[in-house]
Amino acid sequence: MGDHKEQPLRVGAAVRRRRRALELTLAVVAERSGLSVPFLSQVENDRARPSRSSLEKVADALRTTAVELLAAADPACSVDVVRAEGIEWGPEPRVRSLVRGHHQMHASEFTGDHDAGREFQYRNDQLMYVADGAVEIEAEGRAYRLGRGDTLYLTGGVRHRWRATVPDTRVIVVAVAEHIEAVRDRPGR
Repeated sequence: MGDHKEQPLRVGAAVRRRRRALELTLAVVAERSGLSVPFLSQVENDRARPSRSSLEKVADALRTTAVELLAAADPACSVDVVRAEGIEWGPEPRVRSLVRGHHQMHASEFTGDHDAGREFQYRNDQLMYVADGAVEIEAEGRAYRLGRGDTLYLTGGVRHRWRATVPDTRVIVVAVAEHIEAVRDRPGR
């Protein structure tokens, strides 16, 4: 009772809106993402559901994140319960959105290893909380080691990357949802 209806998320409209807002063709997104035009067309028309990896590639090509595309795909509601049971986790690392819909705040739970080569920059402030395990975070030219129960606060605009240093690490990331961007992947990391 009171739970948001459980329906598979359809990201097609969100992908199409973002692509059109950037005035990109499917061919350009295909070239940037390494995915085919027919597949992208099927995604946009909700005839294909992309894997987490494919969604990340599409998001990178659209200069956004998979989290933002998923958030834009689901209508917001004023009260929502996100249940832990019944979650279909993908292959490592596992990511779970803790807030559904498009809201001013976004929270995600990362379990397992994380792509340490991927650099992030949030225009607004962000909080990272280590629920279990340990992580190393690089920000402002310094490395920070955090363990269970530790938090790190980053003001908007700080580029950073992080990685789990212990198996089965769980990190909760809370940030203002608008303008979350994956900056780039660093080769060789």
